[in-house]
Amino acid sequence: MNKVEGLHHLAITTADIKEQIEFFTDKLGMELVALYWMHGVENTFHGFLRLNDESSVALVHNPQIGEISSELGRTHAGNPAANCAPGLVQHIALRVKGEEELMAMKDRLRSKGVPVIGPKDHGFCKSIYFAGPEHLTLELSYSEEPIDARAWIDPEVVALAGISAEELAQYKQSSNYLDEGGSILQPGAHAPGPHMANYPSGIYERALSVSDAQMLAMSENEPPVKVS
Repeated sequence: MNKVEGLHHLAITTADIKEQIEFFTDKLGMELVALYWMHGVENTFHGFLRLNDESSVALVHNPQIGEISSELGRTHAGNPAANCAPGLVQHIALRVKGEEELMAMKDRLRSKGVPVIGPKDHGFCKSIYFAGPEHLTLELSYSEEPIDARAWIDPEVVALAGISAEELAQYKQSSNYLDEGGSILQPGAHAPGPHMANYPSGIYERALSVSDAQMLAMSENEPPVKVS
């Protein structure tokens, strides 16, 4: 059974958090619901823009981010058909309810000076495309029914991707796993991984050596403003 049910938040780094907040609130009509010092991260802001009660677009900002150069075709795709480096977000597609909402958002964006390409009908979804600040490539889409794997898994592409018939059958269904109530011990820094990277020396290893109970006890969970 798939226990991952949707998007909680998608985090975007930014050198200008005000510009991103302005874009997502004014151009897309979203609401800023959180802006605070990012927990456990020095000199860094964390912002959350509401998609719904359970999903957000999140922003991460500190002064050092602005010192990292953007390079189209490497750090950013720049458009929904271009390349960027492996492991990066090529484009971000946000969901709208249906045709009426998609057309309304197309008009909203264009009325505020944002060029929009589309709509395009992809069969299982209909989409419009546009740019966000700092070379974000964005899409708004809706689907009227779930994707039918029988129609949309191309045997030619399966073969070119090196996927066998047995592997395909496995990929098409959620893998079984018997829950053990969170009792599995941390694999450690020498486990096969993948592993998170770019930590200062020794920090990742120390984090993995801390018990789950100790990590939870170190949580920062108080909001910055007391609401009576």
